[in-house]
Amino acid sequence: MTTGFFWDERCFWHSGGNYAGLLQVGGLIQPGGGLPENPETKRRLVNLMRVTGLWDDLATQQARAATEEDLLRIHPREYIESFKAKSAEGGGELGLRTPFGPDGFDIACVSAGLAKAALFATLKGEVDNAYALSRPPGHHCLPDFPNGFCLLANIAIAIEAAQTNKLTDRVAVIDWDVHHGNGTEAIFYDRDDVLTISLHQERNYPLDSGDFADRGSDGGDGFNLNIPLPPGTGHAGYVEAFERLVIPSLHAFQPDAIIVACGYDASLVDPLSRMITGGDTFRAMTDMTMEAAAELCDGRLMMAHEGGYSEVHVPFLGHAVLESMSGSDIHAPDPFQAKFEGQQPGDRFNRYVSTLIAEMEDTLGL
Repeated sequence: MTTGFFWDERCFWHSGGNYAGLLQVGGLIQPGGGLPENPETKRRLVNLMRVTGLWDDLATQQARAATEEDLLRIHPREYIESFKAKSAEGGGELGLRTPFGPDGFDIACVSAGLAKAALFATLKGEVDNAYALSRPPGHHCLPDFPNGFCLLANIAIAIEAAQTNKLTDRVAVIDWDVHHGNGTEAIFYDRDDVLTISLHQERNYPLDSGDFADRGSDGGDGFNLNIPLPPGTGHAGYVEAFERLVIPSLHAFQPDAIIVACGYDASLVDPLSRMITGGDTFRAMTDMTMEAAAELCDGRLMMAHEGGYSEVHVPFLGHAVLESMSGSDIHAPDPFQAKFEGQQPGDRFNRYVSTLIAEMEDTLGL
């Protein structure tokens, strides 16, 4: 396998400002370690791959920033202009929990450009599959309102550019970030040429979105699938949801390309979730997605990095994903493997999760 790995040092320079966790410093909130969304999770992934040698098994490359034309297919001009102006002033915040520093607009364009280039390379057959180490992330960004650390809708920008250039017609997006992919959902909610699937912890973020009943509107009715899972769901629940809901939905849709919004914040040690997954889980989901891509769309698969806030765990989860994507035999053992195995839910909880999945399966008629 030839796996393209698209990255840019500038993405590590994106700044979130003066925060302590999710709270802005001031009043009774004393300075802390900054936003959970920080460069270390991504930088450590790169460093780990260089140390293990997996880096040499990838087709590493950079990419041009997304153009204004690319952005305007998704975002209104007023939003782009306000983002540019605030960035030129040294940064600030335009939406909900989306602070950025100097050059924030330019770096966000680089991030979106990585996703675009990774998708184009995959669709053109220049690589077998591709991974974009995008930062800032994008799956929460609405056309005119950024939120949840996301400033531009990276994946949506890439899809629109590819469709405009007649590289693809029908795209499926699997979002396994632990938070609902509300931005991607909203952008394609009334369309039947993009299937959006979000597998997430129920009522985590955003609090008021991600319900199973939200299936799309107008021409897009039936082309949005939310799979909300209860806090505490572990490896078995994720694998079962994939086998019974995600994969059959892909086969029903018959995409000519698959994109994964690849967040790692379902990790059992992530500070922003309460799920219990590990390297085995992400490797299993990657393998199942690759198998579906091989059967449905000649293996055309692109992943765009989204969330994941454990500096020590994300690099190993990303390494597991890229091991599978590239077919490399270089392995980086999950340092939390024993904890992962010891904290898996018991049979009673797994039966409860199975019941929820079965109810969704019956409703969908899969």
